[in-house]
Order: sequence, then structure tokens, then C-alpha cells
Amino acid sequence: MDDRTRPVDGPEGGAVLGAVGDVPDAARRRWLLSALAGASAPVWAQGAGPAAPVPTLGSVLPLTEVPLLDGGVFRPADAEGKVVVLYYWASWCPFCAQQTPWMEKLWQAQRQRGLVVLGLSIDTQAADAIAYRARKGYTFPCGLLAGEVARALPKPKGLPVTIARGRDGRVAAAETGQLFPEDVEALARFL
Repeated sequence: MDDRTRPVDGPEGGAVLGAVGDVPDAARRRWLLSALAGASAPVWAQGAGPAAPVPTLGSVLPLTEVPLLDGGVFRPADAEGKVVVLYYWASWCPFCAQQTPWMEKLWQAQRQRGLVVLGLSIDTQAADAIAYRARKGYTFPCGLLAGEVARALPKPKGLPVTIARGRDGRVAAAETGQLFPEDVEALARFL
């Protein structure tokens, strides 16, 4: 493979080589994301202890109560029949810094239609996550991934991690690594 070719999806899902100019944007994004996903995540993105597997599409994703950074509580009953986007992030993560503004825009634009964005910060100190959110003006509900929350909703390897749970309580999408703005916007298709 040289600088003029890239793997693209073949007729049966396998990678084939195509000229860079011939690769559609969506295929190029999939290739880039799969290449990045195949690389070992840096230590800071792995979290403590063994990482959970990325949930399988179609699997049931049970929710748990999450104490929120603003003092409230997310309750699973509040999400009954709604699309929930779990978003694992950290205040020190450069990839999260790129994606989080789009998560806020998604929540602001779609919450009246039944979308819930639930951020799960992996910061070790709640004060760091609270200060970061205040500085950036983020308002979507967010808790700290610790204790019972971490046991019930373990973070897969990588950061950020975005998981969409459909109205039926099943995993509709699961991605590790930074999403492009159009990919975040496309999460609204599950509404």
C-alpha cells in the first residue's frame, strides 16, 4: 500500500485497496476509526483495572441510579421509553475536548424529542469534572464513574466511549474513540 491507496470496504465487508480520491468520506472515516481502534489505547485512556468489553449491538443495557455532579440523581425510570446516550469522558482527555461540545449540541437539540445524554466522567475528583463543565458551559446530565456506578456501567477500553441505548433498552450503537460531529448528530436517528 502506498500514499495513493487506502483500504475500503469490499463487496463482502472485507477491506480492499482503492485510490484515495475514490474513497467515499464515510468509508474513509470507518477506515480511520478502525485503524485507531486497532491501536493500543494510551495508558491514560484505559482506566483502572480491566476494561469492560464494548457492549454488543442488540444486547440489553440495564441502567442504574447515578448521582449527578449538579446534586441531582439520574434514575433509570426517568429514561423509560427514551433513547439514552452514555458518554464516558474526562476533563483531561483531548479527544473528549473535541467531542463533548457536539454531545452538548445533540442533547440541546434532541432532548425534547426524548433523547437523554448521560455523561460518565472518569475523573478521579468530582471537583475537576464540575469545574471543567462550568468553564465550558456544558449542561447535559453527568455523574462520576465510581463505586456502584462503575460496577453497573463499566467503561470499555478507550476514551471517549459513546453508547446509544434505544427506546427498547437495547444497545443501538457503541463506539470507542472520538466521533466526528456528523456521527454525533447521527445518534438522533435512534429517536
